[in-house]
Amino acid sequence: MVVTTTDFKELKLFRRGKVRDVYEVEDKLLIVATDRISAFDVIMPNPIPEKGKILTQISLYWFDQTKDIVRNHLISSDVTQYPTVCKSYSQILSGRSMLVHKTDPLPVECIVRGYISGSGWKEYQQSSTICGIPLAKGLRESEKFSEPIFTPSTKAESGHDQNISFEKMKSLIGNETAEKVREMALKIYVKAQSVAERKGIIIADTKMEFGIKDGQIILIDELLTPDSSRFWPAGLYKAGGSQPSFDKQFLRDYLIAIRWDNNTPAPHLPDEIINKTKEKYEEALRLLTQ
Repeated sequence: MVVTTTDFKELKLFRRGKVRDVYEVEDKLLIVATDRISAFDVIMPNPIPEKGKILTQISLYWFDQTKDIVRNHLISSDVTQYPTVCKSYSQILSGRSMLVHKTDPLPVECIVRGYISGSGWKEYQQSSTICGIPLAKGLRESEKFSEPIFTPSTKAESGHDQNISFEKMKSLIGNETAEKVREMALKIYVKAQSVAERKGIIIADTKMEFGIKDGQIILIDELLTPDSSRFWPAGLYKAGGSQPSFDKQFLRDYLIAIRWDNNTPAPHLPDEIINKTKEKYEEALRLLTQ
């Protein structure tokens, strides 16, 4: 079953993001991962079949792996434990949804980079910095940093996220919260990178989101998925150029190759690109959870 959008008439739609439809259920939220895919912050016209289920299962894996570092928002992913009002939608919800605590989301994306790639590589070539952070001269594309760096950005439901400095992040959410979030994000990345590398995956970078519930910082949204991270096959890694990947970089590369200008309307995707993207997501899930 391909799910591009949901319309649960008995539930109140809370928000519709690039990939997820979120509903209010009593005092909780129901997050439904659809099969929509975005690139360069624009939703593509074609879905990737089963993508929402893959993302949900990977997030659940990482929520479990990192719960010793920070509490997360998950209540249950078992549809039989959802409130009765969700029962008639069980077929759609199964495998692609999470019942979670409602929080006050922090207005920043928390990005951790362990390797120099993507927009970070482009900036580095121009200024030897990433998000204003000075870096050593002479780094090669995809090279590993001596230690991971934290580079926050703004959050955008539509349009493009904007990189910001850590000082700007402090001004948005307060010094103490910013320091705690940075520490948590770095710890999560270091642990996840260690776990993934043993399974043949390099996590080059990732982005996370946090919220506040009852005065406590908790991890929310998705975690360490091919949508929010760069996954590279460890056995093929070689610094000095772009890397093969288990994420949507394959889709980005296609869009770059056809010279799309990164603005709507997005081009229709060929079946070959859709199928290959699905295979890469499936491979990431298989390697992580085997």
